[in-house]
Amino acid sequence: MTKRRCFQLAPGRVIAKNYLVESLLGMGYEGEVYLVRERMTGARRAAKFFYPERNEKNAASKHYANKLERLRDCSMVIQYHHAEEIRLQGEPVSVLISEFVEGQLLSNLLGTYRGKKMPRHEALYLTRTIAAGLAEIHEKREYHGDLHAHNVLVRRRGVHFDVKLVDMYDRGRATRQHIQQDVCDVVKILYDLV
Repeated sequence: MTKRRCFQLAPGRVIAKNYLVESLLGMGYEGEVYLVRERMTGARRAAKFFYPERNEKNAASKHYANKLERLRDCSMVIQYHHAEEIRLQGEPVSVLISEFVEGQLLSNLLGTYRGKKMPRHEALYLTRTIAAGLAEIHEKREYHGDLHAHNVLVRRRGVHFDVKLVDMYDRGRATRQHIQQDVCDVVKILYDLV
């Protein structure tokens, strides 16, 4: 098995002639996500850089981009803009550019609560928000596939929560079992919240 390496893109680095790296937002199995700024407009975007060893023949990046495009009308799905291919560390690397969403991972938000537990009314409201957004995805016969507190981006707005899902996982064509697993994962999130 090939050892995964980190790209370690420094702030200020120019990517694809159009984007300036600002900071690392997160990293996972498939790659790393950076906050970047469009050089021409100053608009902030998120750029997901796929590890070549996890993206043979661009299969992972194509699947992810196509899934985001199919789900573009769903309220909890980050809006995909376009793809780029660049060279990093001597290898071609696929990069997906999408909207940048303000907020924090649910796992980090939970850490701000006493005892790392939300009050029940907040937890129920947040869980209901996640379930409603997930229902939109399921209505399109799609699924998330890896739903947990590290893949839920939350922004509090007064008593409301804006929620976006990140890092959808490819487990093949959507099946009843995939959708049922998403539902079970929402229940697990509620359990973790309270």
